[in-house]
Amino acid sequence: MKKLKAFIVPIMALLFLSSCVSVRVASDYDKEADFDSYKTYAFYKTGIDKAQISDLDKKRILKAIDAEMSTRGFTKSQNPDLLVSIFTKEKEKIDIYNGYWGGSYGWGWNPYYGHGNNVYSRTEGSLYIDLIDTKNKELVWQGKGVGTLSNSQNIEKKEQRIREFVSQILQKYPPNLASN
Repeated sequence: MKKLKAFIVPIMALLFLSSCVSVRVASDYDKEADFDSYKTYAFYKTGIDKAQISDLDKKRILKAIDAEMSTRGFTKSQNPDLLVSIFTKEKEKIDIYNGYWGGSYGWGWNPYYGHGNNVYSRTEGSLYIDLIDTKNKELVWQGKGVGTLSNSQNIEKKEQRIREFVSQILQKYPPNLASN
């Protein structure tokens, strides 16, 4: 049993760390919207200005959205079909793994005996991308990505993580109406 516990704790920690890489995605939409009619977009400055992140991260997110929208055949326009807005949320998560490590053999003191607590803290962030119909002035689609944010000072890694969030969120657009 002792060997089993000593084996399970590192496996759990490895699974936890690997799960931090993914982005959990969800979306919602107005089933009355005609998604085939949307061809152009612009950013909704009023909404984006309210997002509580740094201006540099806003630029990174908007640049990633531009790239994704272009890939999907959308063009930027002064008279758009859709307005794109974003907002973010973040919260600190603390995970504690209690584990047994080592063992005692017989009587006396053993330096390899003890219980270990592994504490991991991480920032979990949510990025919401809203698409607003300009004619009706109504939200027609919302995508949400939740995942662990990197506190890395490496700008390339940060930009890559933002592109990953945006790409995975926008994979849910347009909604799959055939499955309804």
